[in-house]
Amino acid sequence: MSDAAITNTAEGSYPTGKSGRPSKVAIIGAGAVGSTLAYACVTKGVAREIVLQDIAKEKVEAEALDIAQGIQFTSAGAVSGSDDPEICRGADVIAITAGAKQKPGQSRLDLAGATVGIMEKILPKLVEVAPHAIFLLVANPVDVVTYCARKITGLPDNQVFGSGTVLDTARMRYLVSLETGTATQNIHGYIAGEHGDSEVALWSSCEIGGVPVTQWGRTLDGGIFDQAKRDRIAYDVVRSAYRIIEGKGVTNYAVGLAVQKIISAVLNDEQRVLTISPLLENWHGISDVCMAVPTIVGREGAGRRLELPLTLDERDRLTASAQRLREVARGLGY
Repeated sequence: MSDAAITNTAEGSYPTGKSGRPSKVAIIGAGAVGSTLAYACVTKGVAREIVLQDIAKEKVEAEALDIAQGIQFTSAGAVSGSDDPEICRGADVIAITAGAKQKPGQSRLDLAGATVGIMEKILPKLVEVAPHAIFLLVANPVDVVTYCARKITGLPDNQVFGSGTVLDTARMRYLVSLETGTATQNIHGYIAGEHGDSEVALWSSCEIGGVPVTQWGRTLDGGIFDQAKRDRIAYDVVRSAYRIIEGKGVTNYAVGLAVQKIISAVLNDEQRVLTISPLLENWHGISDVCMAVPTIVGREGAGRRLELPLTLDERDRLTASAQRLREVARGLGY
């Protein structure tokens, strides 16, 4: 075991892998998102073993060692880091955060070519060492990257999907909670489509404790939860990443927690509905594109895509979002 790996001998309550052996999560990329995700997985006890892989040897070993030296205070078992993809062998879930960095003013789609180029280099080796893993794409533009990753790996639809709008959905629910004074856990609503500028808030199916948000009435500021307020929330969700990047250069904490929740849903076979980004085939007439829709997530990865009732406007905007993503992928040769 390298200096970047420390094992905790205390009993943990982590799930096991498919074969019954201790579970293993591999995270590709030791930047702000990857290292924060590793930290979130360790503190939540998501898996028995967490490994970080990055081409920057000193960086990845240092990040892993920094996390590993605190596992006495968690239920994690082992944390290690390496520049060798071999460290990912036998992983149950591989989360890929490595990609081009989004700069202030850039849209996520601006990153497409550079990030897909990285995927073309790293994915074949990862499939070789962990052919049965669930591949969870996090690098932006996540929907285009996920579609290309499916083509590169040739793996089944359920086995390759993106983190989608799980974070955007959480942002939406957080903002609705601030307006209404209700707990985020009691707000059921989704952001679908591109994880980016063309995403769509599905207000027609959003509920607070069973009450449609369109019928909520008064909010904490004394106003009505009307279309103008809903439009403002949707706009703020889209702008959240830009605002954070302008202020600190990167988004990492909330996305780390969001992706940790997806990994947990897989390893614990939770059958949880999450707005991940799987391949769509005739979802409300939308096909041959990866983008976020409410999807049942469990041990086999991406399961049933739920066809929520949509208004005509929502359907048209999602169709346009899909076309936008499809065009970018085609422009990259996929």
